[in-house]
Order: sequence, then structure tokens, then C-alpha cells
Amino acid sequence: MNLDIKLHKRDLPDEIGFSDKIAIDCEFTGLNIERDRLCILQISSGKHDAHIIQLDKDNYHAPNLKKILNDNNTSKIFHFARADLLFIKKYLEVDVKNVNCTKIMSKIARSYSDKHGLKDLIKEFLGIDVSKQLQTSDFGGELTEKQLKYCAQDVVYLHKIYECLEKILIRENRIDLYKETVKFINTRVKLDFASFKEDIWSH
Repeated sequence: MNLDIKLHKRDLPDEIGFSDKIAIDCEFTGLNIERDRLCILQISSGKHDAHIIQLDKDNYHAPNLKKILNDNNTSKIFHFARADLLFIKKYLEVDVKNVNCTKIMSKIARSYSDKHGLKDLIKEFLGIDVSKQLQTSDFGGELTEKQLKYCAQDVVYLHKIYECLEKILIRENRIDLYKETVKFINTRVKLDFASFKEDIWSH
């Protein structure tokens, strides 16, 4: 697949607009919200494109990006939205509207499997075996071509994965259960932000 990858510094350009459904992923310096920072946010319209925004660590002023994240008319597809939304909330100060999460979809739809990682979903639904080797590389400095391609592959497949999972959810009469579940995602992020990491439903 030939990917149209564009790197933007600090924010999206004014002239870039998106359709009513986009895929989003983020890269961090680590997964500890108290210590690590949001480095990159990438967006795909689903047309083999990836807009990679390298954020300014000293000033997360990105009005064009924030406008898209706040737009309730644009559906945003994440994989493991919980982590991405937490860092977006802290560093961009946005509670993202109209969120879908393919990891939650997979756990509800694919009860025949215990493998719900993005690599697993790409392999099952697109027949592509992607490498996650660069997942633990340093995204805080200058980006290599391999890192840019890695960032792109984390979003360019999400539209297709979403469509495949949605079909299973509808077929198995679980689509309403998913829709009710994903409504809780921003509350779960607020709980994480308040350091409630445990399962609040447990005994």
C-alpha cells in the first residue's frame, strides 16, 4: 500500500479539512501520565493518508487540531482510546467528542479470541502482518522515515477495522451494547485522570 504521509509541526495547517469520520492515534514518551508527555498525534481520513502532527512540548497551542477534536459532528476512531484520550486531555486540554474505540469493539464483538491488539486486528481483517518493533522507540525528537511509516500504519487501517467489527456487532446483536459501553469512555478517562486505576465495579 502506498501511503500519503504528511508531517506537520505544532498544528494542522489551516487549509486541511476532514470528512465526517477520521482515525486518530497518539505517540508518547511513555505511558505514565505524571511523567511522560504527548509527542505526536496522527490522523487519517481513511484514504491511505496520514497527517502526523508533531506537537510542541513547550507550547501545546494547536487551535486547528483542537477544533477537530472538539467537533461533535466528526466521528473519531481510536484503538485503545482510553490511553490516547487521557494524554489529549492533559496536554491539549480537550475532552474529545464522538469517540469510537476498536479495542472495545473487538472485546465485545470477537468473543472467539483473547487477542485484541491492533496488530492482531490488522492481520485478521486485512491479512497484513505489520511490525510493532518501533512502538517503543523515542518519539520525542526528530522522526525517522521508519517512525513516520509506523505512525501512519497505526491509523490508516482503522476505518476498515471499524467497518469489519461493526458488521460483527450488528450480526451478533451486540451493537447497542457497544454503543452504551463506549459512552462511558470519557468518564473512564476522568477516573484515570483522578488516579482511580482499579476496576471500580469490582467487589
